[in-house]
Amino acid sequence: MDKSRFSYPVPQKNIRITDRFWSERLEVVRRNVIPYQYQALHDNIPGAEKSYAIENFKKAVAVLRDRALGKSVPVYPTDKWYYGQDAPEGAFHGWVFQDSDVYKWLEAVAYSLINHYDPQLFAQASEVIDLVCSAQMDNGYLDTLYIINDPSQVFTNLRDFHELYCFGHLTEAAVAFFEATQDRRLLDSAVRFADLLCRVFGDNGKKGYPGHEIAELALVKLYGVTGAKKYLDLAEFFICQRGTKPYYYDTEHNTKTDGEGYRYNQAHCQPRHQYEAVGHAVRGVYLYSGMADVARLCDDDGLYSACRRIWDNICNRKLYITGGIGATADGEAFSYDYDLPNDLAYSETCASIGLSMFACRMACISPESKYGDVMERALYNTILASMSSEGTEFFYVNPLEVLPIASHCDSRKRHVKPVRQKWFGCACCPPNLARFLTSLGTYCFSCSENTLYIHQYVGAEIDTDFGNVNIDSTYASDGKVSVTFSASRPCELALRIPGWCRDFCIDVPYTVRDGYAYVAVDGDMTISMDFGIRPRLVACSGKVRANVGKAAVAYGPMIYCAESVDNGEDLHLLSLDATADLRYCDGRIIAKGFRTEPREDLYYDYIPCDTVPVDITMIPYYTWGNRGENEMTVYISVAKKL
Repeated sequence: MDKSRFSYPVPQKNIRITDRFWSERLEVVRRNVIPYQYQALHDNIPGAEKSYAIENFKKAVAVLRDRALGKSVPVYPTDKWYYGQDAPEGAFHGWVFQDSDVYKWLEAVAYSLINHYDPQLFAQASEVIDLVCSAQMDNGYLDTLYIINDPSQVFTNLRDFHELYCFGHLTEAAVAFFEATQDRRLLDSAVRFADLLCRVFGDNGKKGYPGHEIAELALVKLYGVTGAKKYLDLAEFFICQRGTKPYYYDTEHNTKTDGEGYRYNQAHCQPRHQYEAVGHAVRGVYLYSGMADVARLCDDDGLYSACRRIWDNICNRKLYITGGIGATADGEAFSYDYDLPNDLAYSETCASIGLSMFACRMACISPESKYGDVMERALYNTILASMSSEGTEFFYVNPLEVLPIASHCDSRKRHVKPVRQKWFGCACCPPNLARFLTSLGTYCFSCSENTLYIHQYVGAEIDTDFGNVNIDSTYASDGKVSVTFSASRPCELALRIPGWCRDFCIDVPYTVRDGYAYVAVDGDMTISMDFGIRPRLVACSGKVRANVGKAAVAYGPMIYCAESVDNGEDLHLLSLDATADLRYCDGRIIAKGFRTEPREDLYYDYIPCDTVPVDITMIPYYTWGNRGENEMTVYISVAKKL
């Protein structure tokens, strides 16, 4: 690692997003998503699956009070991932990680308060924080499943259950809320829990590590805000201990395995020796994000090399064109190389968010445009697609091809929903989306001692140590960006050149390194850029079996798709004419093509089928599913060779 190239995200409080495209979406999050999710966490959404999240915290408070009074409290099992309506009334309900939904909501609120202070929202969050803090045990432990059901089982099943995962989200929310408001209540709660973990785990304690990662990167954040190195040390311990032999998960379950079953948890071998993205995709990218943080702060080149190997494996062999990862519903996991089915894709929203977190950290270690390119792909496609235009319905799974009848009738495709859902019993994605979008600016801009890096072209006003910056951007619609810099001292501006761009213009002198155009800034300066956005066909490696003979349509950072509401049923009968121009018009792309006229015979001696010319109407992938249940496809057959 070259420390001279390190940069750090610009703090959210120093960024005001002014971009029309993104401001509209952030306003949807503020006005609709956050209030809607508050109601969902309180089980007040008619027709939606119950969350039980707030209810569990209230139960935990009552249980702790009764125990303090010496009352007899029932003990319930802690042996399942999900506790439904058949669970006893006084027991924990929902998924084992249900607490984390509350923490993610609080984190989204924190960022929203930075962007737009709202006293009513602060009061709601304050009430929830008081509830959370009241549910904490005297020793700092905080997980409602074990507090309610059986505290004797604390830290006995790290592999399967989510105490450390919930701690991670508590800590991220706590840091964000403190930075937003200087209110220490949640931060003090997270510190108490972290101090307990430091006493329980480590070289002189338990040799365990999280089954579902995120505590690692959260501990790094806690170290950043408190300066207490023991939190960084614990993050490093969790990462370095992971996958060592004898396997800790064997020890806690009294088994002896070869470790292959722990690929799901990325615990089959030590992270520094891993070279392939395997297992549960969300867990994976959260781990890789923590690895990147620890590698930088602990000057660990071996760990950083592993991050680069894994990054290359994801982006060259396991990444959907929409920025989705995790191809298979079996374990919500990375599949084998080049296995990227369109109609069976899992591509969980949380996984694309986690991939963006990983990309951001890698770009801050080494500014190479490939990291921003992948973040952009995820951001403008899978992440945005996961929320309805009103912000009150959501996708958990983000396929690239949908046939509604298959989703309803074929058990292999029941994870694929043809319309967004009001909520989920396993509701990790909606609050994760809210916290990501409200903190968008920190993923777009970073600073080193002398350089401001623009990783994403989101219009914003930014305060930096070397001056004020105003970015005026219509990047999403026409690829044009203007940056006005009022520099208080000489510095550099680093502008990412998008990977999709074939012809760009920057109207001042610059030099290019690793996909960034570096501009020397001294005093007041305005820089205009035009990235030459145009519709284009994108082909896929022939090693991806699902896409042989097909292509996708893209416009700048956005991938487009066809829906049957525009093109009629049986989208698989459409073919693109690769020789014809693609026409962009008011956000849609019109492509010349053909529709095959199918025969009624199930089988017949081969003769070419008749085709008729058609105009194929395509819309941005992130907008699909907003006009009712209908077919959708990203990849379309190509009538002539590309």
